[in-house]
Amino acid sequence: MQPTKWIRVIAVLAGVAILLGAGYLFGMRQGGSVSERPGANMENDSKAEAESDRKVLYWHDPMVPGQRFDKPGKSPFMDMPLQPVYADEGVANGISIDPSLQQSLGIRYATVTREETKQGFDAIGTTQFDESQAVFIQSRVNGFIERLHADAPLQHIKEGTAIASPFVPDWLAPQEEYLALKRGGAGGEMLSASRTRMRALSIPKDLISTLDRTGKVQSYITLRAPISGVITELSVRNGAMVAPGQTLAKLVGLNKLWLVIEVPESMASRVRPGMTVDAAFSGDSNRRVKGRIREILPGISTNSRTLQARLEIDNTELGLTPGMLMRAHISAEESVSRLLVPSEAVITTGERSVVIVKNEAGRLQPVKVELGIRLDDTTEVLRGLREGQQVVASGQFLIDSEANLRSILPKFQGESITGAEDTGKAMAVPAPSYETTGKIEQITADGITFSHQAVSALNWPAMTMTFSKPGADAFPDVKLGQTVRFSFKQSSDGYQLLSVEPVMEKAR
Repeated sequence: MQPTKWIRVIAVLAGVAILLGAGYLFGMRQGGSVSERPGANMENDSKAEAESDRKVLYWHDPMVPGQRFDKPGKSPFMDMPLQPVYADEGVANGISIDPSLQQSLGIRYATVTREETKQGFDAIGTTQFDESQAVFIQSRVNGFIERLHADAPLQHIKEGTAIASPFVPDWLAPQEEYLALKRGGAGGEMLSASRTRMRALSIPKDLISTLDRTGKVQSYITLRAPISGVITELSVRNGAMVAPGQTLAKLVGLNKLWLVIEVPESMASRVRPGMTVDAAFSGDSNRRVKGRIREILPGISTNSRTLQARLEIDNTELGLTPGMLMRAHISAEESVSRLLVPSEAVITTGERSVVIVKNEAGRLQPVKVELGIRLDDTTEVLRGLREGQQVVASGQFLIDSEANLRSILPKFQGESITGAEDTGKAMAVPAPSYETTGKIEQITADGITFSHQAVSALNWPAMTMTFSKPGADAFPDVKLGQTVRFSFKQSSDGYQLLSVEPVMEKAR
């Protein structure tokens, strides 16, 4: 029996040893393996050292990204520690957009270029009649209009076309006297004196020649257009009395026109006679004219605050007509080197101008720029960019959305992109609202604490959280322990309640 006892004792000891060895190995794997594994401590130390070398911009609660803190600690909004935001991530280096998403957003890039351009600017002008070509058809005698050939103002008239035929009673006696002397065989001196008297009475030479040839008194005269053009004024009608010096019609040619450019008051000091003008009809860009400013008209309009510059343009082909709106570019003889970007790449907020730049790391970063003049489809950049940089030419408004303005875009030299720091007021950006159901745990003058359900729109799990009230006397009817349906929105100091309504329990 003794050997059997010893065998049992040995078996028990062996089992205990096996169990102890297994426990040791299990403990090594679960607890001590990390510290005992070669290189494990080095990895942890290097990771901690790398994080300690990174510059922390600020701490924040991921649930309330708009609120920033200058030191670590516990979030005042919910039961969790504040998270650091490092300088080498997020806004400082811009944002990164997947190439496939860039294609979906229609993002297109352009290069900042430097070009030699002429000092100039754009302005609006209108074509007008060239008054230097105007001719006046006047009466030199007393009489009345026997027949008016022109119908109405703005009628096109060719050179030599009859305008009016006045009847002149005062011409009858001198002509009768001339014919009587001629029939009576008067000498040349008397006939010459009679002709001189008729000329003094404004009887035309061709009418006197007709009188000599036919021997019949001419009591009518036909007034004809000396040039081709348009009748801009017609001041008589059939049967109207006329007097010496009275204007019957005004005729202006169309072979040349005036282009009168309205120069903004701010540009008045930059325009001078001799500057080159390239203008196009706003309704058809193929109708283009070029010329040089002939003169600057004195005075600035009190209504439009513009200075008028006038030039003469050729219209031999009659492709233009007075009154056309022309888009003109005025340029000087001297060229100036300018840094240019497409005009569509510039985001102008009214307080500042921003361009989205693709940096060397391939990330998109907003840059505040100072703009110069606009040239056609490009805009001059005076400060903020350099030649060769890539800028976003389309799709930048999707990148520069309201959310990005609030949480992604950086500050420019201590200034907020929204300009709230400059004006002392926040920009009016509508914030989305959210809803959920919860139980009221605490009510104070500043806020209400709920143990609420998950909010899927914000990826929130069910939790207990305090929401601020819009006012101390807001929601006076709510009570502790009530189950309510409430809505809220994000504000500068966390999340603010919009409505709190009790949930009616179903009758059992």
